Amino acid sequence: MKTVADKLVLVTGAAMGMGKMFAQLAVEEGASAVILWDLNESALKETAEELRSAGGTVHEYVVDVSSRAAVQDAAGRVRAEVGDPEIVINNAGIVRGNKYFWECDPKDSELTIQVNSLAPMYVAHEFLPGMIAAEGECRLVNIASSAGFVANPRMASYAASKWAAIGFSDSVRIELEQAGHDHVKITTVCPYYVKTGMFDGAKAGLLLPLLEPEDVVNTTWKRMKKGSAFVIMPKTVLLNESIKGLVPTPLRDLLVGKVFGVHKTMDEFKGRLQD
Repeated sequence: MKTVADKLVLVTGAAMGMGKMFAQLAVEEGASAVILWDLNESALKETAEELRSAGGTVHEYVVDVSSRAAVQDAAGRVRAEVGDPEIVINNAGIVRGNKYFWECDPKDSELTIQVNSLAPMYVAHEFLPGMIAAEGECRLVNIASSAGFVANPRMASYAASKWAAIGFSDSVRIELEQAGHDHVKITTVCPYYVKTGMFDGAKAGLLLPLLEPEDVVNTTWKRMKKGSAFVIMPKTVLLNESIKGLVPTPLRDLLVGKVFGVHKTMDEFKGRLQD
């Protein structure tokens, strides 16, 4: 896929941060329409008007993606009012940190799993059949996290949610290949902490710089169009994966936690709940 021109694009968590940036790129590249989903109604309206002023055809929906019923209802409205999206970007996500797991409210853990793990599944269930039936190229992008590769103190529920997101996303990618639906590609995006406000207070680690959202969005956009399976930023994230099967767990914990400093990165976390 060289361009999203004339494609119908849907973005969750689209009112601000990286979701808004993805929507802006879709408008700039000539998408036939851009569908915005977000729970923040005022920010959603503001973003929609901004994109319309930039020349985009925009449809906004207030959607709580943590609710399967809400996703089903909104997806039905999208299909009836706009059509079947050919590009879907599962961007909505939440994080709560700076506490040990046993100090956290179980409701926070439940919500984290609902938004970060289950919501992308709900959305994919609704829109993948239309993509599979489509004649042209289609794309599904799932924004996961490097936390899905690396265990980290003070973010157990978040890490668990992103491990699940990665496993789901890449498994469905293989299922599509196995079933012969080669025109539908899935890209799983696993960045280190992104400077959107969602991770305010999070620290960089050795060889693990905080990422600019524009860099993550632009790289993801290019790789999505190519149909790449993964976007991992920075590549040093893979060091943990490389040593998992090579060294004993205590040594790995020492290298990742002490040498690279990963286990202290959330000590001063102040980020907002949702991005």
